[in-house]
Amino acid sequence: MRRGVRLGVDVGRARIGVARTDPDGMIATPVETVPRAADGTADVDAILAHAAEASAFEIIVGLPLSLSGGDTPSTTDARDFAAVLAGRSDVPVRLVDERLSTVSAQGALRASGRKGRRQRSVIDQVAAVIIVQHALDLERSSGRPPGHLVGAPGPDDGAGALPVPDEGR
Repeated sequence: MRRGVRLGVDVGRARIGVARTDPDGMIATPVETVPRAADGTADVDAILAHAAEASAFEIIVGLPLSLSGGDTPSTTDARDFAAVLAGRSDVPVRLVDERLSTVSAQGALRASGRKGRRQRSVIDQVAAVIIVQHALDLERSSGRPPGHLVGAPGPDDGAGALPVPDEGR
């Protein structure tokens, strides 16, 4: 298991949940919900500021694939956002399959007694925690970095392989 802080990011259309791990990769905690910026800079700046403040060695962006493993409009949005992050930072950015992370976050918050509008921004943070915790678990079980390194040529280079969508579907 590689040592160092990882930042987890749950990209949504209105908000972006941010979480971080401890340096030993044992636990993930919520950090902030960042409003999505129309110009695409303020939100990226906020996430990169969190990465710098935490001395993160890696940013994990959740990739919301459909249940069948195919792309959705949200998948494209997350890939595009990850590419902007990677292009503006020296910190490596990885995409990790995050199917059902928001549903899991909603269930966890509902079980803890949080309901309705009050939980919307918290859901994004909890989803980011689930994404980065999943990445930690993948790395711990496989001994390899999770997901796919953004901007890396060639096939998937880590655990938690991301399926390549069939263009014929």
